[in-house]
Amino acid sequence: MCDIKGCGNDGKLPPIRISNSDRRLFLKGLASLPLATVLAYPELARAAAGGTQTVMLTTQGGRDVSAAMAIPDTNEAPAILLIHEWWGLNDQIRSVAVELANLGYLALAVDLYGGEVADSPDDARALMQKVDPTAATDILVGWIDYLKKHSSSTGKVGTVGWCFGGGWSLNASLATPVDATVIYYGNIKKTAADLASLQGPVLGHFATQDAWINSDMVSGFETAMQSAGKSELTLHWYEADHAFANPTSARYDADDAALSWKRTVEFFRQNLG
Repeated sequence: MCDIKGCGNDGKLPPIRISNSDRRLFLKGLASLPLATVLAYPELARAAAGGTQTVMLTTQGGRDVSAAMAIPDTNEAPAILLIHEWWGLNDQIRSVAVELANLGYLALAVDLYGGEVADSPDDARALMQKVDPTAATDILVGWIDYLKKHSSSTGKVGTVGWCFGGGWSLNASLATPVDATVIYYGNIKKTAADLASLQGPVLGHFATQDAWINSDMVSGFETAMQSAGKSELTLHWYEADHAFANPTSARYDADDAALSWKRTVEFFRQNLG
């Protein structure tokens, strides 16, 4: 199948050559589609992901890392840091970064797996278990600082992550100040002492049928937030299962995914601008 990158070497068709102006028009056409539609089709997600550019950073810990950035059509914009699911930084997450850029945000999708992407649950689990918390924190703090100082940034930064990335969205906000934190069914098992450094508001999306990120964990998080004196917490529950916002998941729930995304965008508008 041909996509924005061309037809490859299959058959005898030559590669398609596309000018930068035509590429921008193609991506603007994708922007008119609902995000869920783009994410549900690998070809569309791959094409949308082409709207990101690779950026490099050397962290305070001396790690050379890369991320996928999507830049909006504006001189200055609030920034959002995206943290991938346990699959890794794939086309789906890059596509969400492009969607956020279309909404006027400087969007950066980080990579905590060093370029590796899983295509099976076993591989995803193995990659997730290899993550060193100290290294991941160093990487996330480095990118947040990068976004605050970026020439196209207003200096305001929010974080958002899904599953594995949902937990790390919170961890990043605990490690360094941000202006808004969004968690999609991520591990939020924290004590009041853990939450002492949190400065910005938090929005959480959780599923009633989730056996892991369950009501006990979320209730414990609410109690810990109250004990830490953190009042800016908004939680939403959906009659769905874990990964309900991922169109490639068997547990995908289109209505709840759309509603949670609408709430996420509104939350960022309120807290980032």
